Amino acid sequence: MDQKSSFHPNPSAPRLKLPAGATDCHCHVFGPEASFPYAEDRTYTPAGEAPKEKLFAMHDAMGLQRCVIVQAGCHGFDNSVVADAIAARPGRYLGIALLPTDIPLETMRALDAKGFRGVRFNFMRHLGKGASLTDVIAMTERLVEVGWHLQVHMEKELLEEMSPELKRSHVPVVIDHMARVDAALGIEQPAFTALRRILEAPGFWVKVSGSERASRDGPPYADGVPFARSLVAEFGDKVLWGTDWPHPNLAGPVPDDGMLVDLIGEIAPGEAARQALLVDNPARLYGFS
Repeated sequence: MDQKSSFHPNPSAPRLKLPAGATDCHCHVFGPEASFPYAEDRTYTPAGEAPKEKLFAMHDAMGLQRCVIVQAGCHGFDNSVVADAIAARPGRYLGIALLPTDIPLETMRALDAKGFRGVRFNFMRHLGKGASLTDVIAMTERLVEVGWHLQVHMEKELLEEMSPELKRSHVPVVIDHMARVDAALGIEQPAFTALRRILEAPGFWVKVSGSERASRDGPPYADGVPFARSLVAEFGDKVLWGTDWPHPNLAGPVPDDGMLVDLIGEIAPGEAARQALLVDNPARLYGFS
């Protein structure tokens, strides 16, 4: 159950200067376990704690001023670790919850008041069996009541199969990590074709995080960049970016977060594209003031 990597202890200073209000739309916090215990039924245990103070330090060093923290599976449905981090930087930090599909509306409203803006569901074998997609889509009727969106993380083979059901969502849908494409399979692979096709539908967004996960060449992840760059070029008003710090369950060397920030210059080569990716799109979807 141990994850294969942890965060870089001394990331490089990025050469790319980010625009004011630049947002990390995907990261996590782990622990400290004494205050925020891991879930007993977790499918992985982090290699080490990654508390909010370490996350804040990384963001400050990278020039990232806003953030969306995604509840990690190791903490289960107890979202208090994310709520604690949000409260430490009010207005600048928001959250995405993990919840059962039958959660009461009152609980979602309470989480909304604490800064949560959506709920994530995993369809990944290594994260264990979760809710059915049918139940998830049914839940989106209640997500309308709190103004939340749906975030989904799935294995690349599943997107084409899941697309018809996802299009029935009553709220916007965010696809994590470019649908976990494999760079070795090329840009014409079925999973990436399915991703581009679903993004043509209204209400769908994609996180162009994950070049380091898509890559089979390793740092500086050049083989993963064309996927993200093409999505930014074609769907510039539907793209989001995140560090995925502290990089849970990632095989290979621990990513240098400064290197990942510098990749934005290749993913979104123009200033207007970077402004949309890092500032305007997150403000529109998450409701940053």
